[in-house]
Amino acid sequence: MEKLDSKPWWKYGYVWLVIGGPLVVVIASFITLYLAITRPDAVIDDYYRKGMEINKTLSAERDSMAPAMQARNNAATGIKPIENQ
Repeated sequence: MEKLDSKPWWKYGYVWLVIGGPLVVVIASFITLYLAITRPDAVIDDYYRKGMEINKTLSAERDSMAPAMQARNNAATGIKPIENQ
């Protein structure tokens, strides 16, 4: 009969490899929880006004492309566009 290696479980490297991954994740989650509790996000003062400014900027960018879009559509269809005055 063969003699089995009877070392304690903590002396096997593969055990620490299997335990190490999840243990690192658990420790990292507690660190993340600590940071989330101790450092709250800053409140934006006037979020509505800032949102309206962003919408105006996006609208201006879209309107500045209108002549180019009209020209591209005209070239594709061959129809002369109606001039808006």
